[in-house]
Amino acid sequence: MKPPPLFDRYADSYDQALDRALAATGSDKEHFAQGRVKWLGECLQALQEKPRKAMDFGCGIGSTEPLLRSSLGVEEVVGVDVSAASIAVAKQKYASIGIRFSTFGDYVPDGTLDLVYSNGVFHHIEPRERLAALNSIAKSLRCDGVLAFWENNPWNPAARYVMSRCSFDADAKTLSFLEAKKLLREAGFTIIRTDFLFIFPNFLRLLRPLERWISKMPLGAQFQILSRK
Repeated sequence: MKPPPLFDRYADSYDQALDRALAATGSDKEHFAQGRVKWLGECLQALQEKPRKAMDFGCGIGSTEPLLRSSLGVEEVVGVDVSAASIAVAKQKYASIGIRFSTFGDYVPDGTLDLVYSNGVFHHIEPRERLAALNSIAKSLRCDGVLAFWENNPWNPAARYVMSRCSFDADAKTLSFLEAKKLLREAGFTIIRTDFLFIFPNFLRLLRPLERWISKMPLGAQFQILSRK
């Protein structure tokens, strides 16, 4: 995959651009990042999975890596991305013991990872290149390793609205959970579960405890497909 110049340009202003797009929801990017990782942690606990080594596939500027370490108890996290400028920012801000970063060009899959986390990445990958991206993930995972595949739900009006306001999503090609599941199966992954999160905006936050009871309905702004290699 060729590094998109767009994300090189946004390396120093990614957070601000994203928060501007999310302003209509009443929540910032931390709310969604923490929600995703917390939900993933509960899913892994239900599977009795305790990942030691993980990857953030399409990590951007790397802000999720500390969450993966602190919330999931992962010992080693590698963030990989096509944007060299974003990786440079990630290294400056978040590289530490247990957290490292690499461009895709420099990363060599070794089949030892317990977990790969990917959020909002595949709508930036050309459809004809998505299977190759999943094959790369598969090569990075150990046998029975887990992939947490998060994407924006194009069936959700709020998700579509936020993406329309986000300058770096101008050329995005969304995929539904049905398309994503088909793609994952084509890459040899076994689907474990599919969940939909972020149904209620901030002004309806008192209703958010209800979300876990309706997480199987395709209502949320994002979905997670959990699968195994």
